[in-house]
Order: sequence, then structure tokens, then C-alpha cells
Amino acid sequence: MSRPDSGATGTIGSHEDAIAAVGGGVIAAQGFVSAALHCGIKAGDALDLAVIAADRTVAAAGIFTTNLAQAPPVRLCRQHLAETGGRARAIVVNSGCANACTGAAGEAAAARMAAETAAALGCPPTNVLVASTGVIGVALPMDRLVPGIRRAVAGLGRNTGHETARAIMTTDTFPKEHAVRVTSARGAFTVGGIAKGAGMIEPNMATMLAFLTTDAAVPPALLDRALRESARDTFNAITVDGDGSTNDSVLVLASGATGVEIDKDLYPILLAGMRAVSLELALDVVRGGEGATKLVTVRVHDAASGDDARRVARTIANSLLVKTAVHGADPNWGRIVAASGRAGVAFEIAQATVHVGGVLLFERGVPHDDASPLAEQHLQGTDVRIEVGLGTGGGQEATVWTCDLSAEYVRINGEYRT
Repeated sequence: MSRPDSGATGTIGSHEDAIAAVGGGVIAAQGFVSAALHCGIKAGDALDLAVIAADRTVAAAGIFTTNLAQAPPVRLCRQHLAETGGRARAIVVNSGCANACTGAAGEAAAARMAAETAAALGCPPTNVLVASTGVIGVALPMDRLVPGIRRAVAGLGRNTGHETARAIMTTDTFPKEHAVRVTSARGAFTVGGIAKGAGMIEPNMATMLAFLTTDAAVPPALLDRALRESARDTFNAITVDGDGSTNDSVLVLASGATGVEIDKDLYPILLAGMRAVSLELALDVVRGGEGATKLVTVRVHDAASGDDARRVARTIANSLLVKTAVHGADPNWGRIVAASGRAGVAFEIAQATVHVGGVLLFERGVPHDDASPLAEQHLQGTDVRIEVGLGTGGGQEATVWTCDLSAEYVRINGEYRT
């Protein structure tokens, strides 16, 4: 699957502001180190524990699942960010066990992860953020996790970004990492990140797990704003199967190591850098969706509002009938129209249009089935484009990314715990 243009390279704003992709992932930014290892949660020798740490306590922000069945790590992160006013020293994350729906023992386990990481780093436990991912309802093996945390902190370094991305994977088929160098009128800084997620994906805040870093100096309130705004059309604009997890978290740390201070004037270029990284990671989540064979871009325009456009795009993207039609290369525009009409927003079928791969299949209440062979040819590729005009005259638009639904998705999730 090829990549749509994400804005990761090129000129942003003026000749003095530019964004270009670089290597290094989550520790491409100065002032950060990481470690990844196998501590015994996963079978074999698969990496299942990671620590990302700053050289000192730095600005931090987080956005989390809106699912009311929130896992202990989510609640602990919220608490720590509130208590510190948006400051943190490190993130500790395990994979292979979500530590969700685990009661008081789960709360204690999340707190212990923070405490052990803090003790090894020499900072207060409130300066450590915690994340877990994996099977719900399983207790963390603390007898293996605690020694693993101590070893991870002792092994922190600057050449472990790729391993850190691998350590947070569950059913992911490949690690997801990206970084950009942002050149502004006041100097250059870097934004980097990693993410994981392949199933149980329809974030209503952020995504499964994602961790971003920057070496710009950003006040906590401004960092929180940038995280929320960059997630809206990236992490919050993807879906694999319409399920929102108990553990979804996106965390960002800003070291300030470059000395480039972000204020209201430089905020747009920081936001552009965070969006560039977030979109690449979000699209990789969809590309690596469980059983996915196609990346599907759903663009809705001519909506009464941006929120209406997003709602229709998400409804189409989550339609099992649309997703299976895409998988089978069936240009069934009727399923797209039906999904658009049931989204609960203004939709004028007498003015609506549907394009698949740029091919007009439905226009103002009239089908164009003679064009179906061209649309079918497009659907046989790995990058599919669906475009719907709602016919309201509102002029607003939004894009959501999803994947097709295959028999492999059913197999993976039918055997998830067995």
C-alpha cells in the first residue's frame, strides 16, 4: 500500500518553515533515551517491555480513551498529569497484557510500574506515565515485570528507537515509527513517535497506544492543545473495526533540548510537525489492521459542518457491508449511499454524489452503473479512494481512513485468546 501525502516533507507556511522526514523514531528528538527488552510477559523471546525517558522532568500531555471501562494505566496517567500540572520524566509500557478489568490488583500493579521506574530514575512516581496493551482481564506478572523495569532503566540509550517500537506491538505485523525535523524561523527541532494497534481500533480521542517526543520547549498547556488538535484529523480519523479500546492512550513529552521556544507565533509549525508524525503513524495502524489488504480513504464533502462530514465518513468507514465490498472489489455504491443516509446528519440524496477511485457511480439520485468496470479495476488495488458529496451546499469536508474486512480478520479475532 502506498502512502498518501501526509505533509511529512515540503514547505510549511513560509520559506523559513519546513518539515522533512528523518530517522530515529521516538528518540530522534534530543534529550530522550529508551530501552526495550523481553521480561517474560510474551511467550518466547519477543520484546514486551519498553521505557522512554527524558534527561530531566519535562512538559507532558496525554489524551485517553473515552471508553468508560478504562484500564488502571489510563486512570493513573490522568491522575499523574493532573497532580504534576503536565510534567513527566518517563513512560513505561508493557505489551502482551492490558491490565484492564483487573480490579484493585490491577490498580496496584500500574502504581508499582510507576514506582519502580521512578526509583530507578531517581524521580517521584507521579513523574512516570504508564501504559499497557494486550489481553483484557489478565493480571500482570509482577515477579517478571519489576526486574524487567530495573534492567530496562539500566540499559537506557540513544540507539534503541526501532526496538522500542517493536516492544509495544501485540497483533501488529510491523513496527510503526516516524520522525520529522522541523525548521522554523527561530531554529530547528524534531518531533518523533511510535504507535501500536491492529485491532479493536476506532479511537474517539487518540489511538491504541502512541508516544510522541519533541526537543522543542513547549509549555504544558500549549503541548496539550497541540496534541488534541493534531489527533483530531490523524489518530481520531482512523478505524479498523469500530471498537474503542479500554487502554487507548497518546502521550507526548517535550524536552526543550534545542532551546527553540514554542509560543503563539511558532505554534502553527509545531502543530504541523506533530500532525505530520501522527498521520504517518495513524495510517500505518490502518495499513497494519488485522487481516487488512487495502488502505481505504473515505472523503466526505459538501457537508453542513465539519463534524457532520466526520460522522458520515466514519459511518461509511465502519460499515461492514462497505468494507467487505471493498475487499471483494465490488463497486457497490448502494452500500455507500445507505451508510451516508443513516449517519444521522443532513443528507440530500437528490444532490448527492459517490465516486470510487475518481469514477462517478451515483449522481443526484441516478446510478452510473456503466462506469462500474472502471471502479472495479480501482478496487482491485491496495489503495482505495471513496468520495461522497452530501449535497447540502454546506461546503464542509473531512477524511477518515480505514481498511477492508477479510476472512483473516475473523480468524485472528476468533482465535485471539485460544
